[in-house]
Amino acid sequence: MREIIGVIGIIVLIQGAMGALGRIFTDSTGWGILPHWFDLPTLAYAGMAAAGLALTVWAEAEKKRRKGVRPGA
Repeated sequence: MREIIGVIGIIVLIQGAMGALGRIFTDSTGWGILPHWFDLPTLAYAGMAAAGLALTVWAEAEKKRRKGVRPGA
């Protein structure tokens, strides 16, 4: 289950980052698939990227914890 959450986190991170970067560096059109479906502000895409990053980090930390690897070891 954690692996699925990690994959979802990566997808959300990529879509959020591409949407935000596309709105910042182009003619207000985000990159990725979500800007074609939804007209969200740049801050929403940045929030999606942050949420995706948090999910990915959480899933990786759980995977390391289950294997018995401690942070910094």
